[in-house]
Amino acid sequence: MRFERLDLNLLVALDALLTERSVTLAAERLCLSQSAASSSLARLRDYFGDELMVVRGRQMTLTVRGEELREPVRAVLEQIRNTITVAPEFNPLTCDRQIKVVGSDYVTQVLLADVLCDLETSAPNMRVDILPLHDAPHEVIERQQADLLVSLDYALSPDHPSCLLFEDDHVMIGWDENPFMHSEITRQSYFDVGHAVARFGRMRVPAFEDSFMSRMKLARRVEVVAPTFLVLPKLVVGTRRVATVMRRLAEQMARSEAIVLRELPFVMPPIREMLQWHVASGNDLALNWLVERIRLMASRDPAKAHLAASSAGRTASG
Repeated sequence: MRFERLDLNLLVALDALLTERSVTLAAERLCLSQSAASSSLARLRDYFGDELMVVRGRQMTLTVRGEELREPVRAVLEQIRNTITVAPEFNPLTCDRQIKVVGSDYVTQVLLADVLCDLETSAPNMRVDILPLHDAPHEVIERQQADLLVSLDYALSPDHPSCLLFEDDHVMIGWDENPFMHSEITRQSYFDVGHAVARFGRMRVPAFEDSFMSRMKLARRVEVVAPTFLVLPKLVVGTRRVATVMRRLAEQMARSEAIVLRELPFVMPPIREMLQWHVASGNDLALNWLVERIRLMASRDPAKAHLAASSAGRTASG
């Protein structure tokens, strides 16, 4: 279809190009080859009589005309979605939908696992794909590579809606036969003992407690760096090492691992786990429903929520 010589199919390509500012990333988003995306850019340049995107250094930058078009094009496409595409009535019992959620292994363990147990009965046909945290978590929402992001408050995008799920503080874990865990733990002895820590992604992004230590210019003796929180108990059991983890996770770990918990000998601020979604998803009934289910589960007492979800899962499986 054409409107005053413009192939309307090119509007979707234009939105992707202006948002990603990269032919390669736009092609991935559109599920096109790079040559097809380049061809679309050439046709758009010809229609508007403007380069739209130019190479500066090692990156592409929007021209003045490209910048002017970015928001209007997105608004036009969003209006089409909201006014022309009629969404069917939502019923969680019959909804056959895949939802992509980005979250850490900590969030998966203390919250999402219980949510999935709940979904087995409340939305049995809904499928959830849990993706690992990106080095820059907010980008997966900006680029609409996932439907939901669960992350710390400071890692979210200010341009998209979000809500608080829960707060959590930190405790120290260690092998239950480690003499250190049964002695008087002082601030100095904490920093002198060996530590296991978790860091994530290709950039080895530190966890909150790790980055807190750096900001406060506090030096620990880090002996082991792991890619996930969940392996930390295995790295302290049988050793004199300790690890500092979130209380909700530590309490779950202590049910199955030979570890004990101790309070930290200094004050560390709590973390705030948030849920975020793209601003364009405001009318997505299935996503809105799931957001409310996650918020409900997060508001429950952690121990009771885990038992209730486990019971629901056993009931569903007979």
